[in-house]
Amino acid sequence: MCNTSPSPLSHLLDNNKQWADRTNASDPEFFKKLSQQQNPDYLWIGCSDSRVPANEIVDLMPGELFVHRNVANVVVHTDHNCLSVMQYAVEVLKVDHIMVVGHYGCGGVQAVLDNAKFGLIDNWLRHVADVKEKHQAIIEQVSKEKQCAALCELNVIEQVRNVCQSNIVQDAWQRGQALTVHGWVYGLADGLLNEVVNAVENMEQLSLCYEKSLLGVNQRYC
Repeated sequence: MCNTSPSPLSHLLDNNKQWADRTNASDPEFFKKLSQQQNPDYLWIGCSDSRVPANEIVDLMPGELFVHRNVANVVVHTDHNCLSVMQYAVEVLKVDHIMVVGHYGCGGVQAVLDNAKFGLIDNWLRHVADVKEKHQAIIEQVSKEKQCAALCELNVIEQVRNVCQSNIVQDAWQRGQALTVHGWVYGLADGLLNEVVNAVENMEQLSLCYEKSLLGVNQRYC
């Protein structure tokens, strides 16, 4: 028998109604235009953390930002979910920019530093652990209280590299499609984005941007 009691999420449905009413009042054509087409210029690859709402952070409306999120903003070449989002964004939506966005105080990054065990997710966080091991020489020079911030930045740098090395982005560059990849880290304490990887516009720039980004981490934390 179907449950006839009030929905435990009725307050969220009420919030939605109020939001839709406010939006209609300010722009009666908003939902009509939104339903007909999405035409974002940006793909945001970020963390699933509930404190990092993509659209709000960069002050963009629905339809202006294509979003993929997972724990610790990881991009790996075996993740068909992330790769499918990237392919659709690049080849169908023709976005101009891909932003890999981590955040300071990331629980996944901290779990790697603490060698914490949570079960299934440990397999996913192995990708972040690989970043830590790759840059262990840097991490060891950083004070304990700043290691999480440093690893958050290193993780973004490596994920930007993975994005650029994907066949999706490389094929786009080879056919002359304008596409720029960025690496940012968001500050929960101040709401500001910190650019840790300068804009990468082609494969020739990748190595230089990668080395420059690693040097930046060294200068900030070591």
